[in-house]
Amino acid sequence: MAEGTVQSIEISASPETVFAVLADLPAYPEWISAMRSVVVTEETDDGLPASATFEVDAMVKVISYELNYECDAPHRMSWTAVPGDDITEMEGSYDLKESEDGCTEVVYALKVDYSFPLPGFLRRQAEKQLVGNALRGLKKRVEEVQTD
Repeated sequence: MAEGTVQSIEISASPETVFAVLADLPAYPEWISAMRSVVVTEETDDGLPASATFEVDAMVKVISYELNYECDAPHRMSWTAVPGDDITEMEGSYDLKESEDGCTEVVYALKVDYSFPLPGFLRRQAEKQLVGNALRGLKKRVEEVQTD
């Protein structure tokens, strides 16, 4: 990924636990504040998402898009967008690596090009905010799942 935003966070859980939360796309609106809705439109034979549609509050407007997924459970989930009215290009990934102490380092990379005019600094700010909020929400969600 040429440009974009890359951030990481450490979560006190196994990669399997973190990946299970990431693979539950319909639950994203419960832990990603900007996410309005997610509908899985296709699954793989093992029940992982293959494609999904999203509606997100992107600060400047509510956008809709479709993503195609590739999953290597429990190590990586990556996606690319189908070009549409709001997104011309999007690629992203979550990479999960177990540390020696049993925690998981999650690296989230995201690059988005919008179909509407948006100055570069605003695009980068939106990416950084989305990635940061998603990682913090993921950590909180995984901790909640572990205590249930």
